Amino acid sequence: MATDTTTAPRVDYRTDPSRYRHWKLSTEGAVARLTLDIAEDGGIRPGYKLKLNSYDLGVDVELADALNRIRFEQPQVRSVIVTSAKERIFCSGANIFMLGLSSHAWKVNFCKFTNETRNGIEDSSQHSGLKFIAAVNGACAGGGYELALACDEIVLVDDRSSSVSLPEVPLLGVLPGTGGLTRVTDKRHVRHDLADIFCTSVEGVRGQRAVDWRLVDAIAKPAQFAASVQERAAQLAEQSDRPAGAQGVALARIERDETADGLRYEHVAVEIDRAKRTATITVQAPQGAQPADVAAIEAAGAAWWPLAMARQLDDAILHLRTNELDIGTWLLKTRGDAAAVLAVDAQLLAHRNHWFVRETTGMLRRTLARLDVSSRSLFALIDEGSCFAGTLAELAFAADRAYMLALPDDTARAPALTVGDASFGSYPLVNGQTRLARRFYDEAGPLDAARGAIGQAIDADAAVKLGLVTAAPDDIDWDDEIRIALEERAAMSPDALTGLEANLRFASRENMLTRIFGRLTAWQNWIFQRPNAVGDKGALKVYGKGEKAAFDLNRV
Repeated sequence: MATDTTTAPRVDYRTDPSRYRHWKLSTEGAVARLTLDIAEDGGIRPGYKLKLNSYDLGVDVELADALNRIRFEQPQVRSVIVTSAKERIFCSGANIFMLGLSSHAWKVNFCKFTNETRNGIEDSSQHSGLKFIAAVNGACAGGGYELALACDEIVLVDDRSSSVSLPEVPLLGVLPGTGGLTRVTDKRHVRHDLADIFCTSVEGVRGQRAVDWRLVDAIAKPAQFAASVQERAAQLAEQSDRPAGAQGVALARIERDETADGLRYEHVAVEIDRAKRTATITVQAPQGAQPADVAAIEAAGAAWWPLAMARQLDDAILHLRTNELDIGTWLLKTRGDAAAVLAVDAQLLAHRNHWFVRETTGMLRRTLARLDVSSRSLFALIDEGSCFAGTLAELAFAADRAYMLALPDDTARAPALTVGDASFGSYPLVNGQTRLARRFYDEAGPLDAARGAIGQAIDADAAVKLGLVTAAPDDIDWDDEIRIALEERAAMSPDALTGLEANLRFASRENMLTRIFGRLTAWQNWIFQRPNAVGDKGALKVYGKGEKAAFDLNRV
């Protein structure tokens, strides 16, 4: 029976190394080691065992936390070895019995978070100089190989039995859709006919053939394996500019007050209206004196507003995505002093090459990207008291629609929108575009006009003329127009809206990551619901029971 996420215990994404059950994190100089040693009885939900180093959402929650620990608490680390503590097995991928027991929504949310965590590995390699090497010391299948694919290099032990494989199609009747299929072609450039053989074979590929097919970068005999991995990790570390002598920043637990209908953090609040099926997410601008130089920023540590706010917003997004499935529309609001946001942005820009500032920008970038790929309708409400400025203006540009209150006769109360330098490169979408470039299809005219307005407090009429907002009702029409828009949205098919939003948010430019999310949203979602996968005799349902799957052989 599928797990009902509406009645099951809520998932809390907050953790720390003292609570890990599945990962061990150690460091030695410039090299960190993330060792996968999954506890069989440590599933995040009951009803299955995590055998053969197979994982569920709880394993990936720990991995995501461990990556942030390395980014912020271990600045001297320049390369990370990802390996296994199990004998002759690296990772067998997502736990099949967990997938068979789970609701469709649980599977999709699990796959999305898993993929975002893999994306985060590549994001840190690209932007922060943190390099990753997968030390595949045994059988590596499905999602285990997808984890390896996210690394910069893969070294496979050449012991005549260890292999890499993506066996989802022949074994389970589903896709290696959480990045495996796409990274094999787009990232590793495996020839499509060889990839066809690879993705339809249960046994996988090992040894020199895995190198020849570009599935791994190198192989090493068991006696030389550890030394070979260490040597390559050292070589990768030499490519990084992360500082050797910097003091790390401890990531304190994210504190929040939770009620039946909301969350409250220091800088973020979530209010849920269950009747309207909306969640209002309000981000508060920095308050009080902010650090004015690098020394003060380092001293502020995890309490520095942009990092603290990003971590809180990230936690709120994950909480809503996993635990509030019926809340289909998120209303994005801001409150506070726009000048304070712009002042923090100036520090982020001035010190962008400092490791801690760079990592903070990375946290903001990944959090905003998580918002972009959330299957929820996003409406920004730029009303009285708002401060959609600089970094916080990205929330408006991320929205499917942005409504701005027009108060032409009361300029003192009228909200303003302030474009900052941050909107022109600090926080690209997963497709590499800025949100404004996506908005204007990279057309020079409107982009130049928006750039010309940097730093200006733009009123509703000007924002409409610049194309920065969707509509600007006045105070007489505001309540009715917003109410009608929300009621119309709530009456539409959530499935159709998910497809619509995903297509419109990445309308003009595709890359490996948008293809991953597109395949996950459309192809994998569809396949996950077909009887060939999840029917009574579907491959996913009968796996491990000694029964043969019965397929409907019609091609659809």
